Amino acid sequence: MINGFFKVVKCGDTFTVPSTKSESGQMQKKYILLQEMGGKFSNQYVATLLGNDAACNFSPGDWLAASLKAQVSEFNDKMYQDILVVDFHKFNN
Repeated sequence: MINGFFKVVKCGDTFTVPSTKSESGQMQKKYILLQEMGGKFSNQYVATLLGNDAACNFSPGDWLAASLKAQVSEFNDKMYQDILVVDFHKFNN
């Protein structure tokens, strides 16, 4: 779990994906690029927002206090890492 303050660098558009866990059979999804507090060369994370969180609007320069969950999986002998935004609080600029 990665907890901290992040600046929004980029935010993608919301789209729907099929989901067997959702009652409607679809779930909203959005990608967001977050940069750690600290300067131009701080770590950046491409993270995923799911469900109602994906409906939130973010602009470059917005600040978030967020918890990110990193998951690693293997598929066809290749390793993949997914970063999911578990919890966040948006600060007003």
